[in-house]
Amino acid sequence: MASVNRSSKRRDSSSVTRRTGKGLVKRSKPKPSTLYPVLWKFAAERHQIYLRRVIGQPHPWTSDSVLSTYKFTNAFRAADRMSQYLIRLVYQDTDATEDTVFLRTLLFKIFNKTDTWEAITESLGMPVAGEFDYEKCGNLLEGLRQKRIPIYSGAYIMPSGGKTGLPKHRLHLRLIRTMIEDHLPRKLKETRSLSEAYHLLLSYPTLGPFLAFQYAIDLNYTTLTNHSEGDFVVAGPGALDGLSKCFNSLGDYSPADAILWLTDMQEGEFRRYDLDFQGLWGRSLQPIDVQNLLCEISKYTRVTNPKIKGQSGRKRIKQKFSMTGELPAPFFPPKWNLDQEIAKWFKSQREADHGACPGGQLTLFDSVKETLNNYPPFVLSVAKSKDALSHREGHLKPANIVPKIGRPNSKE
Repeated sequence: MASVNRSSKRRDSSSVTRRTGKGLVKRSKPKPSTLYPVLWKFAAERHQIYLRRVIGQPHPWTSDSVLSTYKFTNAFRAADRMSQYLIRLVYQDTDATEDTVFLRTLLFKIFNKTDTWEAITESLGMPVAGEFDYEKCGNLLEGLRQKRIPIYSGAYIMPSGGKTGLPKHRLHLRLIRTMIEDHLPRKLKETRSLSEAYHLLLSYPTLGPFLAFQYAIDLNYTTLTNHSEGDFVVAGPGALDGLSKCFNSLGDYSPADAILWLTDMQEGEFRRYDLDFQGLWGRSLQPIDVQNLLCEISKYTRVTNPKIKGQSGRKRIKQKFSMTGELPAPFFPPKWNLDQEIAKWFKSQREADHGACPGGQLTLFDSVKETLNNYPPFVLSVAKSKDALSHREGHLKPANIVPKIGRPNSKE
């Protein structure tokens, strides 16, 4: 197999930044526009929708007609359905090698489509580095394409094979194989920052700044790296459009500087606009989350404020919201140490719910327990024991719930 040529000369300094020990020191700060408050209001309401859904409240979860009609990502990237799927996937096998963790992460995220992942694992088994048959996988995906079955998600714009003459999926399989042969998983494990991990990924062809950053975040969910998300960010095209709507000028700040600045400002801004933002069970918005929120505000304001065009000039939102079934119990990287706070929150919701319901009626928390207990085993394996769901204490213990991964209730 021919080696994949690499180039590291693809960094856009205007959109990429990281903090220094002195923080962000600029002469002229960004100047907010009239749409600036919408960013914070959107973030707060979108996160409330997630919390209402995850506890089992019935639809509708908001009175905002735009949020009810169209599809938007969560305020926290890790809470999105695909991120939750990936996090469960990489933690279900604690004996997986570094190369295998990398293989599964990139193989899933490059296609970013559960149907594609299920097709691969059902035909070839769970991918294991050193044993995975890339050629058979390429043939399988080619067969799906010939049947006009989409194998890529529409979430990201994936570059084609270009001058290589290879179909896109074969180019990506070759890329993953080359990365492993280059010992990239070991090199990533040795990195000291998210920025360093990002630049390693960026050195490979077809991975521009945006995709390299997204994959660096995905790999940081795993056991391969454990870097802070708080000091580095890459502003993607959607975030650039969102910034152009939320600010009249960025002053001396680059787009990525502005995202870091917004991240630092969040607590005061939520308080300033009298917004109830609880965070992700003690975890505040990280730069990657703010980057995503700016992308979503770019879409949201196409409907709410159509006269403000932004950089892209786009006028409509492509995807409408459709029900995808109950949300699984929250499961985040154990190294984030959110488990106790999640358990406390579920317990408090249960107590408040029981207090509001007449005796004998089914409560929202009870409905969540039923949902978890009745989930198909190939979607969410929940041990029906006191270690997984304590009936005595009446709350979830997510640290002990490591779900098996399979097909979700319905398509994304």
